[in-house]
Amino acid sequence: MTNDASALEREIEMTRDRLAGTIDQLLYRAHPKTIVNREVTSIKAHYVDLDTGAPRTDNILKTVAGIAGFVLVFAVIRKIARD
Repeated sequence: MTNDASALEREIEMTRDRLAGTIDQLLYRAHPKTIVNREVTSIKAHYVDLDTGAPRTDNILKTVAGIAGFVLVFAVIRKIARD
C-alpha cells in the first residue's frame, strides 16, 4: 500500500511539473512582445532569406508592383471623379 501511495505521489508531482511547464510555454507564446517578434520575423523572412541575408527580389518586386498598381488605380479613379 505504501508503494502505491508513493508511486501515486510521484506521478502527481510529475504531472504538476509538466503542467507548470506547459503553462509557462503558453504564457511565453501569448506574450505581446513574443507575438510581435514572431510576426516581424515572419515578414522579414518573406523579403529576406534569413539564412544568407540575401534579398528575395521576387517577393519584393511583387509587393512593389502591387503598391504601384494600387496607386495607379487610385489616381485613375481620382481623375475620373474630377471630370
